[in-house]
Amino acid sequence: MGDRVTTMTTAAATTAMSTAMSTAMTTRATVPEDGAAAGVTAEETAQAAPAAGPAHQVPVASAHRVPDGSAHRVPAPRRGAEPALPDGAGAPAPRDPRAHGFLPERPPVRAMIGTWTRLDAMARAAAVAPDRAAAVALVERARRAEELTALRQRVSRLSLRNAEAAAMRIAVIAVSCGWCGLDPQAPAAREVADEAFLELWAAIAHRIDHDQFVALPTLALHNWAPERKPRRHIPIDQLARTEALVPIVRWAPEGQPLSRLDRLMLAATRLEAHGIWLFRLADTLAGRAPDDSSTPTALRRLVRVQHALRAQLHAEAAELAAAPATPQQGAVLGALAEQGALEPPVLQAADAVLGIGGRRMGEGRRQLLRRHLPAQHRAWLSAMDRHCAPVRTLAHRGGPDAAVYREAQESLIALRRTYTALVQTAARPTTAPLPAAA
Repeated sequence: MGDRVTTMTTAAATTAMSTAMSTAMTTRATVPEDGAAAGVTAEETAQAAPAAGPAHQVPVASAHRVPDGSAHRVPAPRRGAEPALPDGAGAPAPRDPRAHGFLPERPPVRAMIGTWTRLDAMARAAAVAPDRAAAVALVERARRAEELTALRQRVSRLSLRNAEAAAMRIAVIAVSCGWCGLDPQAPAAREVADEAFLELWAAIAHRIDHDQFVALPTLALHNWAPERKPRRHIPIDQLARTEALVPIVRWAPEGQPLSRLDRLMLAATRLEAHGIWLFRLADTLAGRAPDDSSTPTALRRLVRVQHALRAQLHAEAAELAAAPATPQQGAVLGALAEQGALEPPVLQAADAVLGIGGRRMGEGRRQLLRRHLPAQHRAWLSAMDRHCAPVRTLAHRGGPDAAVYREAQESLIALRRTYTALVQTAARPTTAPLPAAA
């Protein structure tokens, strides 16, 4: 009898143990990888974790979780490291121009490193070349030394910011050689320019996703630096407004005063920095009805901003007119003007709101000017064309609101004329004063 009771007790204990183990395994199987088991509170999970975990635990904040069964945790990447991205994942995300207009998000790269120092040296030498033939000779010398091929093979390794810095230097070389109107991928371009340089040019264009970058937006907005490093971090538009600026690649030899071309490019950068309010007002006017009470207020502010930009150009004019100039720099400006590549982006933003370009120069001409901007900037301007269309109907109306709109148009026309006069001053010696600021 005693043996029978013992056997029954042992069987019951075995059954209970099996049931408990099965329940535990079922509960473990339903626990998500990043949470507690169903029916268990967070406090209970936190209390149970030290008892069930290993002797040495890596903090969750400093590690990536891996599936159960891995023998280790992978440490998180170091702060500032750039993880490898799949093809197509490195494209720049659209950003809001209200933040700092069409200026780059960070100050341009001042010094290239590694093999790219050769491109930097070539750009600096081409910028101060006495004529186009001397600049072309620099490119041919680099091709014979296989420097262009070495750079071409390294384009894919560039970060986007460094690729934009390389694009600025490519643009300086191209305009110095008289190649600013070329398409680097067109077969006809190989009959004019060096083939190895065209391949490098095309690779850089593909890397930054911008084919027509040899123009003022690249030559000016990516070719400046503060003369001294600010003691604290400030927004880039404030940096360009308040600090003395110097070009990264100078059109004048080192040790000599800045040339007219240098000062024109820096003036265009400061114009963008002072025009940041224009982008914000453009966003305010987008989608507004002509009879909205806020529309005339925003238009009056737009007039004041455009008057301020015109005054800024007049302030630049005296120093620019007194700066030295060379025939080669005049040829560079003439070639850029012929291609419509000297239009400041901030003026194109004002045109998208007020519609001056579409009425005065034709829609096709407007698109020719915009092709020199990156894709996200062209998209923003196209969106402003659509969203500000209701405001532009004031041009066909009467009344005080329509009068304010026409005043904004007239101030933009005057601003364009002042900028054109500044370009003419930079391109050739002139004693004619600029139109008086209103």
